[in-house]
Amino acid sequence: MINPRLKAKQIYLIFSIALIFASCGRNKKVDLSHINIEVKVERFDHDFDAMRTKPMGAQAVYLQQKYGSFYQDFISRILQAGTTNDTAYFKTLHEVFKGKAYIDLKHDVDAAYPNMDAQNASLTQAFKYIKYYYPQKRLPQVYAYFSGFQAQTSIGDGYFAIGLDLFLGADSRFYPALTNAFPHYLSRHFTPENITPRVVEGIAREDMFPEDDNNKSMLEKMVYNGKIMYFMDQILPEVGDTTKIGYTTAQLKWCEDFKAKIWAYFLEENLLYEADYPKIQKYFTEAPFTPGLGEKNESAPKLAVWTGWQIVREYMDKHTEVTLPQLMAEKDAQKILNQSKYRPK
Repeated sequence: MINPRLKAKQIYLIFSIALIFASCGRNKKVDLSHINIEVKVERFDHDFDAMRTKPMGAQAVYLQQKYGSFYQDFISRILQAGTTNDTAYFKTLHEVFKGKAYIDLKHDVDAAYPNMDAQNASLTQAFKYIKYYYPQKRLPQVYAYFSGFQAQTSIGDGYFAIGLDLFLGADSRFYPALTNAFPHYLSRHFTPENITPRVVEGIAREDMFPEDDNNKSMLEKMVYNGKIMYFMDQILPEVGDTTKIGYTTAQLKWCEDFKAKIWAYFLEENLLYEADYPKIQKYFTEAPFTPGLGEKNESAPKLAVWTGWQIVREYMDKHTEVTLPQLMAEKDAQKILNQSKYRPK
């Protein structure tokens, strides 16, 4: 690490310019003008709140008609209030609506999201990119709701739902009380600008490209995750790498500074072909840092995800004839590694 303050700004500027040039090379300009899509996030949270003041039975029918399977999933899985086949769950709804916790949460969500114009625009752009590469893809309806601090996103039959209570901003008054479930290294990313990246990542991982159960080795999992991240590169060309992977600027710089040592460590520890998940889990999961690597707990987490991303990027830089759908369909992780000629220095 280089510490002198005189050099800090210059080093950061060089690093930023390098990232800009690298991203320009791999994010090709594409023409989206012929793709007619407009995403409007439906405010389920508002329609649901109307049950508080309108006749509950009539509003329930309206919600079932408008939101279909999502309404059923919300009642049974999120509220865990039973089934929509009868009205016994109305009792739970009355309890929810009269509670101070609900009123406080609604106040803060409405303050953070008086409208979703920014999210509508960014999701429209992202969905156009998905349609450009996958013209036959049936894209989901997008709904906004309160998850009760259970899930940022939910995916189901024809829908993708956004839990606005987990996108209130890093300084939300609610998150300090939830540190067991969502420690600060997670909640610092609970911001409005993270909505579209998490939607795109969720569609990629859970709908379009779920991981093959046969992916056992660390290399296979690295390349799979690298492909997901590269997919996000192409669908979200204006979004920074820190947001896509959920790093701080310092963590991303740490990976760049030590990428050769990270790769050497994986090789020296014979981890690439390790298939015992408990042994490799820490290189894929969210954490404040990676235990055993770096000084003073300054290492970045998810080092296998980040490294897989770099491998796939180098593979695609060297094979410009390979389309995004061809990349995502390629199952041979060893081939991608070999042809990437990944040798970080």
